[in-house]
Amino acid sequence: MDNIEPLIFEKSAPNRRCFIPPVCDVSEKPITHFIPQKMQRKQKPNSPEVSEIDIVRHFTRLSQMNYCVDTNFYPLGSCTMKYNPKINEDSANLEGFTRLHPYQPTEQCQGILKLLYDLEQMLADISGMPYITLQPAAGAHGELAGMLIIQAYMKGRGETRSKIIVPDSAHGTNPASAALCGYYIESVQSNPDGLIDTKKLKSLLSNDTAALMITNPNTLGLFEKDILETCKIVHDAGALVYCDGANMNALLGIARPGDMGVDILHLNLHKTFSTPHGGGGPGAGPIGVSKALETFLPTPRIEKSTDNSYTLNYDYPSSIGKVRAFYGHVGIMIRAYTYLLLLGKNGIIKAGENAVLNANYLRNKLSKYYEIPYGKTCMHEFVISAKKQREKGVSALDIAKKLLDYGFHAPTIYFPLIVEEALMVEPTETESRETLDAFADAMIEIANTIVNTPEAVHNAPQYTKIGRPDEVTAARKPKLKWGNNC
Repeated sequence: MDNIEPLIFEKSAPNRRCFIPPVCDVSEKPITHFIPQKMQRKQKPNSPEVSEIDIVRHFTRLSQMNYCVDTNFYPLGSCTMKYNPKINEDSANLEGFTRLHPYQPTEQCQGILKLLYDLEQMLADISGMPYITLQPAAGAHGELAGMLIIQAYMKGRGETRSKIIVPDSAHGTNPASAALCGYYIESVQSNPDGLIDTKKLKSLLSNDTAALMITNPNTLGLFEKDILETCKIVHDAGALVYCDGANMNALLGIARPGDMGVDILHLNLHKTFSTPHGGGGPGAGPIGVSKALETFLPTPRIEKSTDNSYTLNYDYPSSIGKVRAFYGHVGIMIRAYTYLLLLGKNGIIKAGENAVLNANYLRNKLSKYYEIPYGKTCMHEFVISAKKQREKGVSALDIAKKLLDYGFHAPTIYFPLIVEEALMVEPTETESRETLDAFADAMIEIANTIVNTPEAVHNAPQYTKIGRPDEVTAARKPKLKWGNNC
């Protein structure tokens, strides 16, 4: 921490001012009249006294320390950190959208309702799921909504099934979302090829199974080639198939989960459709469902009338109800809508193809230096095992930290759990060949360094603003405020 620029509190000097507010021109009672005695301060807050330029420079320096997709390559596996086109921001900031209020009557909101309705139709066409809701605020929220729909559907059939089957390579949110709805989680093992073992899946299915949650392509970056058989096996047991759409980027315009037999799918607008990602939000996790599940979708539903006007319909007695205030993160939806209009059908297909091409290009370049345990080719991402490097005393974490010295964000590490010393790499379609080559060169140089001088990697990163922190201490004893008197 010693090499960080002085913090704003250290720049404080008595009576230094940035802004002097005007004298209050209305009569006012003492503030103590409104605040209960026990909640009043005993002493003045220890606030910094700084000039305007001190504040500007402080926050500008902090912004320059941030790592983001606008500054460097972000190969975060299973998270699809693609470039966010600035035209998306321009669209979301149009005055006609920013000045809308969610309590306005629908007759005054026809423009945004048309946009949302059209976006639903676009997502339905891309995914093959005929009915879409945009309400869920993130992917995991979409999963939760999907689980609630499964419960409602089973209840409508007079059943109370209690088990959800999840592959051993699944995203952690899958079992978490199911458990939040009270389901018992069973894990189905992958076969030696990294795909769902259909024989083991059959042995787990019973009259108590509500659904199978899958990801396709899966988190190893492999397409579940037996998906039609898998869905039939599940449906024959009276259960449903839920698909985690986090990896939809690989399928854009090429294949549709709805055509594979999937009953429920969530999409990540902040992954697949180029809206901002990270920092805690906002996100958007629309879900699509089959015809049999339509009536259980959250309300309200956007409907188009014969006169081309749009309404919000709450009259769905079987609905699971609202899952988000108003109609979700509308600003994010405007961005995704812009992205889809910008690319068009041919552009969407090209995006999917290039995502797969870039991943296979990187995979091929790195396979001579790192073990890649599953598959000869991949879809949009691939998983490295640093098991060979571990034998030299260097972990996946060490490699990830060393990449920071080259100006690259680390890939996802230690996931999926079925790969020892895992590094999951997803380049997306937005990166150039030059960027991919530079990343590959850095990974190859790290691999060679590990062979010759492995200790050189242990203390990385060495050239960043902040050195290598103790992750365990940082997580358990975070420093969330300055000093002791704030």
